[in-house]
Amino acid sequence: MQERKDLSDSQINRDLLWPVLSTPLWFWGLLLGLGGVVAVAGGAVGWWMNRGPGVAGINRPIMWELLIITFVFWVGISHAGVMLSAILRLTQAEWRRPMVRAAEVLTVFSLATAAMFPLFHSGRPWRTMYWVFPYDFSRGIWPNVRSPLVWDPSAIFTYLTGSALFVLITLLPDLAVLRDRTTGIPHKIYSILSLGWRGTPRQWKLQTLAGILLSALILPVFVSVHSIVSWDFGMAISVEGWHTTVFAPYFVIGAVHSGVAAVVTMMAVMRWLFRWEDYIRAEHFDAIGRLLIVVALAWFFFFALEFIFSLYLREPQEVAMRQLQVFEWPFNMLFILFILTAFFIPVPLWLFRKVRRNVALMFWTSILVNIGMWLERFLIIVPGLARKQAFTFDWSAYRPSPIEMLIVIGSFALVCLGLLVFSKIFPLVPVNEAKEGQVLKADIQVGKRKVPAIVREH
Repeated sequence: MQERKDLSDSQINRDLLWPVLSTPLWFWGLLLGLGGVVAVAGGAVGWWMNRGPGVAGINRPIMWELLIITFVFWVGISHAGVMLSAILRLTQAEWRRPMVRAAEVLTVFSLATAAMFPLFHSGRPWRTMYWVFPYDFSRGIWPNVRSPLVWDPSAIFTYLTGSALFVLITLLPDLAVLRDRTTGIPHKIYSILSLGWRGTPRQWKLQTLAGILLSALILPVFVSVHSIVSWDFGMAISVEGWHTTVFAPYFVIGAVHSGVAAVVTMMAVMRWLFRWEDYIRAEHFDAIGRLLIVVALAWFFFFALEFIFSLYLREPQEVAMRQLQVFEWPFNMLFILFILTAFFIPVPLWLFRKVRRNVALMFWTSILVNIGMWLERFLIIVPGLARKQAFTFDWSAYRPSPIEMLIVIGSFALVCLGLLVFSKIFPLVPVNEAKEGQVLKADIQVGKRKVPAIVREH
């Protein structure tokens, strides 16, 4: 790290714990604003449950709408946690320190939000248990356990459980710090949550070991979640544009692309809101910008592979679907927006060091990426379904209803609200990680110059 500052333990405690130990006025304003949007979205969900899915803009044959598009989007965002936390922890990347918890928490809230959308989409959430459990033995009605739609909840809840455990394990030392700095009821709550953490060598060893094991165990789950989501589409042989074997890696790398971009957005907001310029520095945006270039290029490779090979076979139906996707209104406008915002605007900008070190530019380019990635899911789902029926008179346009839009907007407010409440209860930048970075730092002599370095003993 070239720009680190010398910080004492007391200063780190004071800087990173102030959002928890004090409450600025803007916190209540944000809480009320986001809570209001979530309440309106909750009302829209209640209306949907009362009236049924007919209140959405769905029609035959487009039966998957904004809710399924947003479900795929939030599952993608959830991949930030593993990419930035588990992998960077295992590789001991030094620049991971200020962003790992934000990535882990973003994973938990985005995944929990994603899990609600298939339930809302069904219109009758209490009946979704029939998808998994046998309910009519006498007539021999059994769920199809081979369907990826059945495996979706298994993968998502396994990933959610692992991610929540991961957050809890890494929080233990910080919970003990909060326990020692609070009184009354908060002290009792933090005492219970910290599980008797005293910072003994044995506890540090076990906590580190648990973190490494969870990092390693969660990686295959991370790959399986979006692979199974991709099979929801890839196994549907009757929908043009969906039946392709490249969907699993294409979806996984796309999820990493949008998830890492979301972490950049969150880092910029944390730096502005909490004035953490000493902890979330330009060099961190520089490092994650380099990572984003690699991830974006890998995603673009799979996108080009999927698109070009769909045309290579010259199947009339597939060519017609691509023509609809790229040349016909309004999909042509959305396609141009998608490809510009997901790749051609941000990636060339990230090639410049000045852009990668500019927090505002990194914030806006990361927002562009996620606009593009949401549009990508829209362009996969809607044009494909629009051509599902064999007869052209059955093809119909899809216009999202206000109810769907309210629910989608509410999901973004819900994730932001969860992160805001989390920041009031727990530190968003790991206190113990910041202190460890200070302990491991050193200056080594290279020729005539002293160079900042990290010294580890094995």
